Amino acid sequence: MLDTALRSLATGDPAAVSGNRIAKEIGATWGAVKYQFGDIDGLWAAVLHRTAERRGDLPVSAPADASLEVRVGAIVDNMYEGLTVGDSRAIENLRAALPRDREELERLYPRTAAEFASWGQAWLDTCRRAFSGLDVDPQRVAEVAAFIPGAMRGIVSEKQLGTYTDLDLARRGITNAIVSYLQPQ
Repeated sequence: MLDTALRSLATGDPAAVSGNRIAKEIGATWGAVKYQFGDIDGLWAAVLHRTAERRGDLPVSAPADASLEVRVGAIVDNMYEGLTVGDSRAIENLRAALPRDREELERLYPRTAAEFASWGQAWLDTCRRAFSGLDVDPQRVAEVAAFIPGAMRGIVSEKQLGTYTDLDLARRGITNAIVSYLQPQ
């Protein structure tokens, strides 16, 4: 059920964010889906949890003795590659249909909101691990962790929309900017 929901969402079709449509694609009734997940919030939380399971713990792909530059480059490259796969397209389509206001999201879709919140903490932990052993300001690591997903979504969006911008240059630029910001003073 969850894989079918993810495939449907990954099409980018705004109508794919319909419990009835997903039930139909699964070959079940909405009642059967509700029985399994409780409601649409339960379905979306399960879909998000499934993507997190498939993604696993975000690896810190640079060796422990790697330089700051290599570690930042690995994070930027991993995020770039991760944002181009089907699960990411599915998540983006789902996010586009959900309330933008955090309080409204938490009120209407508490389990979905909780799943998203857990991702934020996991990402911050990944960034902290990526820079462990280096003399890097923890506050700056938290700031970088907060902006990297949005910045990388912008670069991936440029790739998807088509651009005259050299995206390898853009990735090098963001890597160099982050390295400069994280360099010990």
